[in-house]
Amino acid sequence: MFSQVPFKVKMEWGRRGAREAAERGDIVIIVDVLSFSSTVVAALNAGAVIFPYPPNLDGKKYASSIGAQYILGRAEAARTGNPTLSPVTFNEEHGNQSYVLTSLNGAYCSWIASKVPALLIGSLLNASAVAVIADKLQKETGADITVVPCGEMWDEVRENEDGLRPSVEDYLGAGAILSGLDGSKSPEAEVCAVAFTGSANRLKELVWDSGSGRELRERGYEDDVKYCCQLNVTGTVPMMKDGRFIEGNEDI
Repeated sequence: MFSQVPFKVKMEWGRRGAREAAERGDIVIIVDVLSFSSTVVAALNAGAVIFPYPPNLDGKKYASSIGAQYILGRAEAARTGNPTLSPVTFNEEHGNQSYVLTSLNGAYCSWIASKVPALLIGSLLNASAVAVIADKLQKETGADITVVPCGEMWDEVRENEDGLRPSVEDYLGAGAILSGLDGSKSPEAEVCAVAFTGSANRLKELVWDSGSGRELRERGYEDDVKYCCQLNVTGTVPMMKDGRFIEGNEDI
């Protein structure tokens, strides 16, 4: 049976990886560079409160029940002037306001792994800071660490096909975090970290020209890609608490 159990630091893909890590009781770091993770980081930097929620459930009803605003899709939000699943749409105007954010990947994985000892949101933006806090939590709790690059979903999945599409930007984001973590790394985690260190000098170029980056650019969201491929520009580390993300430094 596939297992990375002998190692203190692991790397698992997508929703299944999030579930496996949660069932082990690991500290989990969710990585969805374009754009859930980056958006959560930007929202917390702006002082907003984010509640992640899976898109297959009634997010609008949930938002109403907790007195939060349901975040609309990019196009609809642009027409109404509201923040959306785009990090550049959050600013100081959204401070102290609560939002429910859904996504097929990052929000879903966060929801699946919400009951772990600690769930952190990682991206290129805060990779070093996430690694520092995860190491502190590991020493305090004794739990292993699993970094979960979420990947994307294939369109028009046919019968007997897997919907997960591994994505280079999430792999590089996970590698950036893994390269800063202490503890024995599984081969999967070690190779991911080496992929980042070997590509760090071309990071922006690789994310820009990746399939996910080109998809966003072709839809008119070039600013999102430029924002999300910045490395270690913030110390903000979102941590899940009571269904919402708080600044991780406040809870250690």
